[in-house]
Amino acid sequence: MATDYDAPRKTDDEQSEDSIEELKARRHDKNSGKVDEDEVEAAESFELPGADLSHEELSVKVLPRQSDEFTCASCFLVHHRSQLAEQRNGQLICRDCAA
Repeated sequence: MATDYDAPRKTDDEQSEDSIEELKARRHDKNSGKVDEDEVEAAESFELPGADLSHEELSVKVLPRQSDEFTCASCFLVHHRSQLAEQRNGQLICRDCAA
């Protein structure tokens, strides 16, 4: 449980004065703010201004492998030749995966 160290401290007498009913009411108040919400339903209601992209198509141009690039056999990302760390069993490994 989080402790607020800036809050005024209660003496032992004041702490014993808290009744069971008060403590139960405080616990109920803390839980009353939680709401079950369907994330998918909530996301459908959000609308970005001017962002109607329903009729847009995504076109991607794939470039052939360049002579100074390699694909890491561990992470499968394309790296520049300067990122080559080692070769394991004939497979090229980048610096990030070799570390």
